[in-house]
Parts: sequence; C-alpha cells; structure tokens
Amino acid sequence: MITEVALRLYAAKKEGIIRSNAQFWREYSHGNKIAHLSVKPEKYVSEIEKAGISLICALDDGFPPLPDSKPSEKPYLFAYKGDISLLYDKTNNIAVVGTLPPSPKVLRRERAAVAALTAQGLHIVSGLAEGCDTAAHEESLRCGGKTIAFLPSTISHIYPKANAPLAESIIQNGGLVLTEYIAEPETHYERVRRLIERDRLQAMFAGNILLVASNLPGQGDSGSRHAMEKAKTYGAGRFVLYDRTTDADDPLFALNRQLLGDGASIFTRNALNSLSYP
Repeated sequence: MITEVALRLYAAKKEGIIRSNAQFWREYSHGNKIAHLSVKPEKYVSEIEKAGISLICALDDGFPPLPDSKPSEKPYLFAYKGDISLLYDKTNNIAVVGTLPPSPKVLRRERAAVAALTAQGLHIVSGLAEGCDTAAHEESLRCGGKTIAFLPSTISHIYPKANAPLAESIIQNGGLVLTEYIAEPETHYERVRRLIERDRLQAMFAGNILLVASNLPGQGDSGSRHAMEKAKTYGAGRFVLYDRTTDADDPLFALNRQLLGDGASIFTRNALNSLSYP
C-alpha cells in the first residue's frame, strides 16, 4: 500500500518541485505543506503500478530509522521491491564493498567471509555493482541468506543492466532492492554522482561494514572508500580483509592497509563475535 503522502512526494520529485534531500528536510519534513503541493499524483499511479514498485517516505509509519546526519544525506523517499523491514534493525545488516575487478584470490576470500556472515544470520548489504558487490549478493543467496541492494539507478532500469536478473533473484528470495531515484540521470555527471550517493546508503543502514579490497584514490580505487568514510561518520564498525603475510605489497589492498591505520580492524572468523553495533 502506498500512502497519499508518499505518492504526492513522488509526484513532486518527478516534476522537479522537490529537488534535493536538503530541500525536503528544510521545507516539507513537518508535512503541513505536502497537501498543498501543486501536483496531480493520480497521473503517476499507472506508472508506479506498471513498474511494480512500492513507495515509502520519511513521514510514513515504517520508514526505516535514520542516523543523525546532514539533511543533504538523509533520504526521504524510497522506491523499492521486496522486504523493507530488513532496514528496521541495522544491527542485523553488514555492508560488503570492494573493487570492481577483483582477482580470483580476492573473490575466494570474499565468498568465504560472506558465507561466515550469512551463517551468523546477518543480512548482506551492497550496491549491485560488478565485482565485489555482485559476489557478495550472490554468495549470500547461495548460502540461503537475505541481501539488500541499494541502486544508483531506477528500479525499472537496473544499473548495471547485466545484474537485472540478480536483482530479481534478491527480491524472490526475501531480500530488498531499493533506490532514491525515480527518473533517469540527465547527464554523465549526474550518473557518476549517483554512484557516490549510493555508497553512503550502504553505510547508513548497516551496523558494520567490510571492505574486501580496494586500491588507493587515484590508483584505480573503487567507490568503496566513500562507503568506508561514511561508515566512520555514522559510527558503524569498520572491518577489512587483510593478511599481513601476503597482502603487504599488494596494491589491491592498499586502501585496506590505510584504513587499518585509521581505526579499522582486520576481519577474521573470531571477529564475528566482536562486531560493533552502534
């Protein structure tokens, strides 16, 4: 069921009346102006039904709890398919992020870590990107777990397109696929910006985050660093895959090494018992 408020916000966002998260929290978060928005939400009902999506907004009962953060970072409207309740308790969720072109060795280590996390009953959060994100979602599903995918795209036009079947599998197996976006990006710059914005959401709705592998900025790094930076801001536990005997000179683990000097911990099976929950 989609509330009238969520539908009106969808229309206002679609028509460019509300252009940013910051504007919503500044002008509309109390709800008194929403009923007077100059929109005709009924004209979007068939569009929403055709897409098969649900909507939930920050003024609805059941909108997932948000951390204390900048208004510009706080989402106010999600389009989604699947089980939105998976976001209600982020202590059940761990984000798994990493490089787009992982080596076979990295993938083996990642899959072992995700299997261990799933065995503990944790839900895997990631961004449905190629590489480490894909492996995290797939391994969670293979182990019978539930996984959550934050998109940098609309649900109707999954990005990357090759992962549309994976998104459907996530939904069919009790997981969640969701996005802030209800229209396609108008420019290349906007598409890139959405990739970075998506990274913060992975950290926002996970009690902990695990970096699989990533180069340093400017050396082929992935967007993982954005997620790791936001995890620190939001108080999530930060872990990295790292073996001091084999990874010390590997550029693919350069960000992992750097984060160890910034308070992150090496992920081990024993670390499962010491995950921090803000």
